[in-house]
Amino acid sequence: MRGIGRRNPLKGLRLMAYDARRGTRLEPEAAEDTAGGAHGPLREMDEADRPRTIGEVARQFGVTLRTLRFYESKRLLTPRRQGATRLYMRRDCERIALILTGRRLGFTLAEIRDLIRTVDGNGLGLTRDQCMAQINLLERRKRGIELAIAELRKICTSFYRKLLEDDARSSRD
Repeated sequence: MRGIGRRNPLKGLRLMAYDARRGTRLEPEAAEDTAGGAHGPLREMDEADRPRTIGEVARQFGVTLRTLRFYESKRLLTPRRQGATRLYMRRDCERIALILTGRRLGFTLAEIRDLIRTVDGNGLGLTRDQCMAQINLLERRKRGIELAIAELRKICTSFYRKLLEDDARSSRD
């Protein structure tokens, strides 16, 4: 009964040839001349070119399925669809990496969308001024966090003092 009710999300995709000597996949290229056969010449297809399901991509990047769906709802990602199944190509994975880099650097999703539009192929499309502005923002946030931590430590210390004072009073009585 294994497999009943399960669909193959990759069913219907073009079949890939496999080069057993090199251990790589070959994909038919659309070519005007048919010298390579009915489907045109074959080119190597490495593992990164293979379509990935949402679960595979989530595991690869350490995010949840909900995160990927959210990025899609915000139009940061546009994975291919095969029925209800999302298929992420290499370009989608590269965009996810850029989005996560932008989040790690403290940018909002709206800012990331704008930065991705200006990407030149090497990372986020950041200018020097944008870098400096973000550094200043993060330093202000860091100072605020450090002040909050210091205040919480004082409050926590006051609990210990009160416990010690209560302990001292109860031992005297």
